[in-house]
Amino acid sequence: MNISSPIARRAVTAATLTCGGAFAAALLAACGSQAGHSASAASGRTTPSSPAATPSSSSATPSSPADSPSSKPTNHSQPRMPATQCPTSALRATVNKTRGGAAAGTNYVALDFTNTSGHSCDMYGFPGVSFVTGQQGSQIGAAASRQTTFGPETVTLASGATAHAWLGVVDAGNFSPSACGLVTAHWLKIYPPDQFTALYARFTAQACSKKVKGSDPLIILPVRPGAGTPGRVP
Repeated sequence: MNISSPIARRAVTAATLTCGGAFAAALLAACGSQAGHSASAASGRTTPSSPAATPSSSSATPSSPADSPSSKPTNHSQPRMPATQCPTSALRATVNKTRGGAAAGTNYVALDFTNTSGHSCDMYGFPGVSFVTGQQGSQIGAAASRQTTFGPETVTLASGATAHAWLGVVDAGNFSPSACGLVTAHWLKIYPPDQFTALYARFTAQACSKKVKGSDPLIILPVRPGAGTPGRVP
């Protein structure tokens, strides 16, 4: 068809620019796909595959904030954190002083966690520990720092079973009185891994009421199965 009049030519041009329907949609989609392909080819890059199509690594480390140590062991892959952990209400914490040891001015005691519920649950990671003035009392000095030489692992606790985490207590007498602010503490405040409600356990020791610069008066290791046993670390 010969479109010779100006009015007719303008009508065809407007219809081409504003056309709707399935054909226009398909055309736009095809043009977009072709433009993207052309841009990739022009830049010399290939389009990355979708993340959903990329298999996950079997050695990926967990990324939970509660059990994210500042450094991670490199000799073995880390298990994934369980979907749910033992709630504070299912646990009892005690200080197992008879199983402790000592090294380089640091005394080690085991914090034993016993599952008092009627069903199994999991523990994974590092407890949060500090000296306090009493149950519901204020914190004394700095909270325990994590000893990340050993990585976390999932511990499944049957009803009535026990897990442990070693707590290192540095001899407060090693610090100057002015820097330490020496006091006698009688209680530990203990947060089970990934929990926001604390347990309390009686434990008497000399402690620094001040945060000693460049030192960690308390050191905590990750949870492991069974009660703490001398010579078996962690």
